[in-house]
Amino acid sequence: MESKFESVKNELKELIRQGELLYYSMADAQDKLPEGFKEKLEKKGIDLPNFETEYDSWYSEALLVVKQVIPDRLADFVKQYKDEKRKEIDFLTYGIADYLLGLRTTRGGGYEVIADQTAAIPKMKNQNSILASAEKRFDSKLFDIQEIIQADIYDSELSAAGDLAKKGFVRGGGAIAGVVLEKHLGHVCSLHGLKSRKKNPSISDFYQLLKESNIIDTSKWRFIQHLGDIRNLCDHNKEREPTKEDVLELVEGVEKVIKTVF
Repeated sequence: MESKFESVKNELKELIRQGELLYYSMADAQDKLPEGFKEKLEKKGIDLPNFETEYDSWYSEALLVVKQVIPDRLADFVKQYKDEKRKEIDFLTYGIADYLLGLRTTRGGGYEVIADQTAAIPKMKNQNSILASAEKRFDSKLFDIQEIIQADIYDSELSAAGDLAKKGFVRGGGAIAGVVLEKHLGHVCSLHGLKSRKKNPSISDFYQLLKESNIIDTSKWRFIQHLGDIRNLCDHNKEREPTKEDVLELVEGVEKVIKTVF
């Protein structure tokens, strides 16, 4: 069975490959591919993706990888998409967001082109190069393997929680899922150097710290608060008993938090 570490590495390799094909697609649309290159790809059974429809989903996934694995390159990665601090649009500041809008800047009554969609081609190449450096980080001794091992443990515990709920052990399943949520939020707080004044902080203490430090937004804060309410329903005697559906919602929600809050 493929380990979590190998699974993540293989998914990253595929994401890098998709980025490379998107780069080729962009270059092809601007007639910047070397002669015969596209035909060579087609002979290998490789079709170029539609950049306009597939880039956004690639960018969203790649952004999360860069943010988690090589956070020091995040600002540079985002800048290739759009430079929020630019004062004018020229070849250097033209971004992928401009490409998607079909933006073209000129001067001299439109006779001299300052920047057009060809200016975004090197930006796409830069983005995928940054993503590729994340793969190298995996093989570096500097990479903290604890994150991958911890993810394996969480997966196992959440799977057990779901199985217990399905077999009728609702409170037990909810308690396990709640512990995973609490441990993950505590770990995220630790990564960001956030400490609670309480000796034994709870889920609510952790998500409040994360919100006050702008690690999570209001929508995520409310979502985690809801999960905390389900956990409390399972841990304490309330006016109603938790249901199997409650616990399965909790398990699914915790899985989502682990993937999006770090």
